[in-house]
Amino acid sequence: MLTYIKNIFNDVGDVSLFTIRFFKEVFKPPYEIKEFFKQCYFIGYKSLPLVAITGFIMGLVLTLQSRPTLAEFGAESWLPGMVALSLVKEIAPVITGLICAGKIASGIGAELGSMKVTEQIDAMEVSAINPYKYLVVTRVLAATLMIPLLVVFADGVGIIGGFAGVNIHSDVNMVRYSEQVIKSLDFIDVIPAVIKTFFFGFSIGLVGCYKGFNAANGTESVGKAANSAVVVASLTVFILDMMAVQIVDLFY
Repeated sequence: MLTYIKNIFNDVGDVSLFTIRFFKEVFKPPYEIKEFFKQCYFIGYKSLPLVAITGFIMGLVLTLQSRPTLAEFGAESWLPGMVALSLVKEIAPVITGLICAGKIASGIGAELGSMKVTEQIDAMEVSAINPYKYLVVTRVLAATLMIPLLVVFADGVGIIGGFAGVNIHSDVNMVRYSEQVIKSLDFIDVIPAVIKTFFFGFSIGLVGCYKGFNAANGTESVGKAANSAVVVASLTVFILDMMAVQIVDLFY
């Protein structure tokens, strides 16, 4: 038990030092702009189809599941607002964060882990290239920027999915549906939900890079790095979401 607790504290200390190093390196030139945009393309653009499909299904299923309950109380007119509020505040950010934790964190962990095992990172150091700045900083910044955009995209697609779900059992035009959606959303609902996704992106990118950058020798460690990156990143998303809900609740 003592060894297990000691390992936990060692991991927390290593992650803290890894994070502190990130904030030191991010402001120091040279800036890897080309690599940053390349990672934005892979993390953001390449994830759009998966996020779009998931977002549409979330909106559609949420609408279909909620309609019978609201119909019992004669409150079907509340359905667009309820779906939009649920998606924007909680469902879309968390589900998209988990999808990105599975896709992005595992990809980064496996990529950097394989580079570590094949000594490509050591070769970069010998070539006078800062591997941390080139590999870690660019990926963490790209994830921090792209994941909030993916969440906003998932919000929009999810609301469209809700529109499709509403029109399965009734006939509601897009203008009326949009009015109900906009009327139900307030500033305090949208802004905190978007802000917390930046922390989701930062933690997902950081965890993936940490697990890959510190992979042990041997090909087996690549799979372990990818697997542990998904688990830790997903858990971090839940923890950050819980903290964000508690903070926002103070302002109500």
